[in-house]
Amino acid sequence: MEVIRSFEKVSGLKLNFRMMDRRPGDVEKIWADAEYANKELGWKAEKDLDDMTLSAWNWEKAIAIKQD
Repeated sequence: MEVIRSFEKVSGLKLNFRMMDRRPGDVEKIWADAEYANKELGWKAEKDLDDMTLSAWNWEKAIAIKQD
């Protein structure tokens, strides 16, 4: 839900989605925590979720323009 809310925020669009039961083989839970990379690799994330969804949305729009 965080990704959906972030996308709606940065794009100004309302997504049409439905919550459904998991399908066989679907991942039950997933986390995106850069703490391990920070500790083990000395790597630090520079972007937050809104930055990433905005970047992805801008990329999608650019691809759509090229295909027209």
